[in-house]
Amino acid sequence: MAETASAAEAAPLPTGWRLQRLAGALGAELEGVDLAAAGDSEVTAIRALLNEHQVLFFPDQDLSIDAHVAFGARFGELEGHPNLSYETPHPKIFELRASGGGVADEWHTDLTFQERPALLSVLYMAECPAVGGDTLWSNLCAAFDAMSAPLREFCEGLTALHDALPHNRPDRMAIHPVVRVHPETGRRALYVNEHFTRRLVELEATESDALLRHLVRWIQQPRFTVRYRWRRGTVAIWDNRATQHFVVNDFEGERVIRRVTVTGDVVEGTRPPAWEPWVREGRLSATSRHDRQLFMFLKQRAAGGGEG
Repeated sequence: MAETASAAEAAPLPTGWRLQRLAGALGAELEGVDLAAAGDSEVTAIRALLNEHQVLFFPDQDLSIDAHVAFGARFGELEGHPNLSYETPHPKIFELRASGGGVADEWHTDLTFQERPALLSVLYMAECPAVGGDTLWSNLCAAFDAMSAPLREFCEGLTALHDALPHNRPDRMAIHPVVRVHPETGRRALYVNEHFTRRLVELEATESDALLRHLVRWIQQPRFTVRYRWRRGTVAIWDNRATQHFVVNDFEGERVIRRVTVTGDVVEGTRPPAWEPWVREGRLSATSRHDRQLFMFLKQRAAGGGEG
């Protein structure tokens, strides 16, 4: 594989590394890298490449459990999964086996129902089927940049309610800007997803439903995505501040992934919300149920309850 011109112009690669871009929007594969032996200079290079490509793939890795955890910790403090509990070989390793129902076949950014959603993830493909089970990632910065100027400006004044309903924990909630600013690149990202985002806070419920449906479908357009076909022993690292991902549930047999997750930072928007939260006024009615979750979360937050 040949090093791309854009990567070479951005920064020289460490000796022996070979980089190949995988799609116009995001994604690059790196060969000649031994992640188990990576030192400070290699980690610095990976950070820079991640800011450029959002998701990186390293085939032919041989990572033990301890080496996987140690490598992930080079990028920050690690956290376990807050809601899902499976038998795992290490408290910081989150392991998903397809036989146990672990197929993330809905577009999502990891753990956005937390006040500090995951910063990045390091996934090791321990076992994969011969065909199927690909993963797609979407570039949230490219999706935002491609929107019309009026809609970009409108969205920058909005926030969204996220919850952990897919994990049977709808009580775990957080509100984040609809448009977040990447703290390292300064790029703006469209920060909503179909898995965890429930409501646009400043809009009436039916208005929220219509716009949120548009935004999540907009992000999923093929022009913003890369699709990766796995091989056993491949490591993927992705930036949760700039991407979301989706697993194609089209395979037979076992698919085993092991993942470590770096604890996130506070989600910063471009400016404070332009409007107050929208909650229905007047007496309770059948349609009040559309506002109940938002109302209860705002009440809890005002009382100092913080994240659910």
